Amino acid sequence: MKTYFPRTPAFIARIFSKYTWRFSSDKKEIYLTFDDGPTPVITDFVLAELKKYQAQATFFCIGKNIKKYPEIFKRIISDGHSIGNHTQNHLNGWKSKNNIYIDDFLECDKVLQEKTKLFRPPYGKIKKKQASEIFKRGYKIVMWSVLSADFDTAISEEKCLQNVLKNTKNGSIIVFHDSVKAAEKLRYALPKILKEFSKKGFVCKSIK
Repeated sequence: MKTYFPRTPAFIARIFSKYTWRFSSDKKEIYLTFDDGPTPVITDFVLAELKKYQAQATFFCIGKNIKKYPEIFKRIISDGHSIGNHTQNHLNGWKSKNNIYIDDFLECDKVLQEKTKLFRPPYGKIKKKQASEIFKRGYKIVMWSVLSADFDTAISEEKCLQNVLKNTKNGSIIVFHDSVKAAEKLRYALPKILKEFSKKGFVCKSIK
């Protein structure tokens, strides 16, 4: 079974304090984020569910997927959501040479046409030198405080749901994936999460 933290430990956020892990807020505001899209049908499902609750979110898109599905990407923007760079080819920073990683990041930046200055490293894995180069280009590196683990085939749909419900609080940044791999758990959990937090008076905001 894969090892992950449904809630990011405070000491990790302190060590890597230049990254954005959550927002400090005394208001009932949370930040839903979706990685790896745009993906046909799945991203459409996410957008439809968000619209039901007038919820805003942030989509960290893979450049090659934007090229494949430009109309879905345009819909994300036209629906008022924020977008972010998730590299062109979903590279793992720990396994990539710095120059190759930065070139891949820049390729995605071109596809995005400077519409964003938000970046999330795939797998949450990035080297210090890579991060430094991305910061130099005016980007904010956005991580998360709550991980749904919708990508994990070893957990149940209900576990995915509870990962979010039990660990989310004011200012939380929550990770989902609008991908084929995560689709089953996403379809189960997202509607319930939106309903529950809406009932509790939370507002879902996009990251700017």
